[in-house]
Formats: sequence, structure tokens, C-alpha cells
Amino acid sequence: MTQPTDVNGKPYNRNLLVVTMLIGTFTTFLTQTILTTAFPTLMKTFHINASAVQWLTTGFMLVMGIMIPVSAWLLSKFNVKYLYMTAISIFFVGTLISRFAVSFPMLLTGRLIQAMGVGMSAPTFQTVMYSVFPPNKRGSAMGLAGIVIGLAPAVGPTLSGWILLNHSWRSLFSVILPIAALVLILSSYSMRKVLTTTNPKIDVLSVVESTIGFGSLLYGFSSVGDAGWGSPIVIGSLVLGIVVVAAFVYRQLHLDKPLLELRVFTSKTYTLSVILTAVAFMSMVGVEMVLPMYIQTIRGQSAFHSG
Repeated sequence: MTQPTDVNGKPYNRNLLVVTMLIGTFTTFLTQTILTTAFPTLMKTFHINASAVQWLTTGFMLVMGIMIPVSAWLLSKFNVKYLYMTAISIFFVGTLISRFAVSFPMLLTGRLIQAMGVGMSAPTFQTVMYSVFPPNKRGSAMGLAGIVIGLAPAVGPTLSGWILLNHSWRSLFSVILPIAALVLILSSYSMRKVLTTTNPKIDVLSVVESTIGFGSLLYGFSSVGDAGWGSPIVIGSLVLGIVVVAAFVYRQLHLDKPLLELRVFTSKTYTLSVILTAVAFMSMVGVEMVLPMYIQTIRGQSAFHSG
């Protein structure tokens, strides 16, 4: 068997690299759903309502979504080893802030910082998994990556419920911290520069439009529960979001090297698969947020049962 080499021609341990990234990805994706069963507890602790607490998940998803296309530029510009270590470090700092949060804004800040790390590490993981294997093994490699990405969010609510049954909500972050630290140490030894870097330019206006557009849409939909569909805040946020997202789409279609390649949607098969995936994901996330609060608040059962 041929020893794999990095872009500098130096041999490295591919198995150790893959194991490190699998552990790191499982840990980071676990945090997407690990707080869902803790929502009722956090509402009581910080004296907030359901509309506020849900930002711990929706805000996380928003920041993660914004970071993923930016990460494509980062992967082309920086050594993948240092980029991945930076992502895990940011994730660790966000987890640490969340663990010692004394107020809801501090907890939300920690979650958003976590999401930045996840948004950087997720595309790094998938790109590296695709690149370090020969073509005849890439299907198996991407299948293994998909199992980890799918399993971690599924385990999150049950694990969270069991932890809350025996410990405080802070333990949800305490469990993550040592694993993140371990991944950071392992990556310093196992990660290599396996992707060729260039010096690409990033379209700052596209990043701004993406952030404002999708952020406004998310804020508008998230405010409906409290303010109602007729609220000026809701209507204004949705209109602003639609206008800016439309401008973002127009810009991407007229750039030679767009931040987000939207021309792939000319493929009907791809477009249909994205729509189906989006509907399934919305259904999953919606249930994961509402059901634990219903089971614990209305039915009076434990976090473990809701998980």
C-alpha cells in the first residue's frame, strides 16, 4: 500500500488524521442539538421566554450557515492544518464561555462563537475526507463522514436529557470541553497540509449581503411568535431580508468567482434534492425545538424522557 503524502511530498498517517477529524466533527455537530432538551431549564434559570431561548439554536444555525461559504475561501488561502486547529480553538473558546455563562446574552455569545468554529470545521472535514482518499475509496470515505454528521445530532437530545437528569445544564458544556481539547492536541500531530493553497480574493459585499439578508429573514420569522405577522418589526425584517437576498443572488450570478455558486441549481435533480433535504431538515429542527418544551412544560416529564 502506498504511503499517503501531503502537498509537500511528506508522508503522514492518514488513519490518525481521519480519526482526529471524525472525533472533532462528532463533537462539534453534537452541540447543534445538545441544548434542545435544556430549553425549559434555561428558560427558568435566565427568566426568558421560548422566543428568546430558541435563538440558542437558530442563531447557531445562522452563524454556521454564514461561515460555511466563507470557509471555502479560507480553505483555498490557508494551510488546512492551521485552519482546522483555529476552528477547533474557536469552538473550544465558545464552549468555555457557555459553560461559565452568568446571563443569557453571555450564553448566546458563547453559542455563536461555537457556531463560528463549527462553520469553519465542517467544510474542512468534508473537503479533507474527499481529498485524502483515492477516487475508488471516496464513496466509502464520504459515507463514513455522513454517518458521523447524521449520528451526532441524533444522539444530542438523548445524551442531553440523561445529563440533565443527573447534573446541571452547565455539564452539557463540561462534557464537550475535554473532548475538544483532545481534538486540538491530536490535530497538532495528525493534521497535514493536504490541500493546495492559492491567494484568492473574497467578495466582501457578498459576505455582507449574505449576513444581512439571511439574518433579517431569520429574525423576522423568529419574531412572529411574540409580535405576530402584522408587526412592523416582522414585516420590515422579512422585506429587508427578501430584498437583500435577491441582491445577493443577482450578484452571485454575475461574478466570475462567486462566494456561493448558485448556477448548480440549473440541474433539476440537484435542485429537487436540495428542496427535499431542506424540508426534512426544517421538520427535524422544528420538532426538536418544540417537542422537548411540550413534554417537559405541559406533560411534566423529565428532560431524559423528552430527549
